[in-house]
Amino acid sequence: MIVLAIDTSGSGCSAAIYDSGSMSILGQSGADIGRGHAERLMEFVDGALEAADRPLGDIDRIAVTIGPGSFTGIRVGVATARGLALALGKPAVGVSSLHVIAEEARAAAPGKSVLVAIDAKRDEVYVQAFDAAGHPVTEPEALSVTAARDRFAGFEGFIAGSGAGFVTATTPVKTSDLVDIALVARLGAIADPASAKPKPLYLRGPDAKPQAGFAVARA
Repeated sequence: MIVLAIDTSGSGCSAAIYDSGSMSILGQSGADIGRGHAERLMEFVDGALEAADRPLGDIDRIAVTIGPGSFTGIRVGVATARGLALALGKPAVGVSSLHVIAEEARAAAPGKSVLVAIDAKRDEVYVQAFDAAGHPVTEPEALSVTAARDRFAGFEGFIAGSGAGFVTATTPVKTSDLVDIALVARLGAIADPASAKPKPLYLRGPDAKPQAGFAVARA
């Protein structure tokens, strides 16, 4: 199975072509762009296809990160994945960015449970705990830094993500929220399309809100 993996959940924007048969990345393209995911994503998709020497028609499945993370980035990635899946007549699956970070941490420190904490700004973190086998043991949620410290004060394992330092004094395994696109592809290849629909994982509303004072009244 040939998988097109897409990530726009944070400051990074990337795409990769993955062969589940050989369990290898055939080609990838991307950059840490900060903003402008909508303008750059298809450029990176084309770059990954070119590097893999594969046409878009060879894709059997599309995997996309669903967050939590950048509200706009997630929306761009999920919409693109859905559009490509519809055009190709192929399934699309969603992969949690928390799960990807947990898998990367497990690879660096195998045999231990992992707590992922992403800096959500506004004195909050997105958190989720995983056991040593990579299975989630808590639901993904947005917590205040104080609540997260209280909740996971006795956590035994490793902590990963940009919010790790807010939650515990333990040295984190991974401190970046840049997602490993190869892991997105691998997790997407084993996901069940029936239950892993590409639906945005928004744990809170967008930071930018309409200014009600400037709304135009309807006639």
